[in-house]
Amino acid sequence: MIGVIDTEGDTVEWTFPAEPGAVRTARTAVRDRLRGWGLDGVADLAALLVSELVTNSLRHATGPIGVRLVRPPELGDTLRVEVSDPLPDPPRERAAGPDDESGRGLQLVAGSSRSWGTCPGDNGKTVWFELAVPG
Repeated sequence: MIGVIDTEGDTVEWTFPAEPGAVRTARTAVRDRLRGWGLDGVADLAALLVSELVTNSLRHATGPIGVRLVRPPELGDTLRVEVSDPLPDPPRERAAGPDDESGRGLQLVAGSSRSWGTCPGDNGKTVWFELAVPG
């Protein structure tokens, strides 16, 4: 892990190097933080979806990968998760064949989250998803 910024309230962000161990480290960091916030009900799903997005970043981009968790007050019962990388091109959903070993990550994100999308940044892009937080 390159760095972590822990702010007051329900926001935290990490930066991971673009190397294979980043997937496992990001998954563990997300799961641990969400459990620390008492959000055990979404910790495993969020960690799974983060690992898919970080894997995509590793396959297609070079440079650091950012992961951010935030519970925006204006969204109430929602957890927003963001994964950023230096590649400006947005990810594309594709139809994976039954024997394909990749190509299902964005389908998993789209099917498991309340909403998801991408937004361009000054130095790349951010892919985000939102999960409902059990009350």
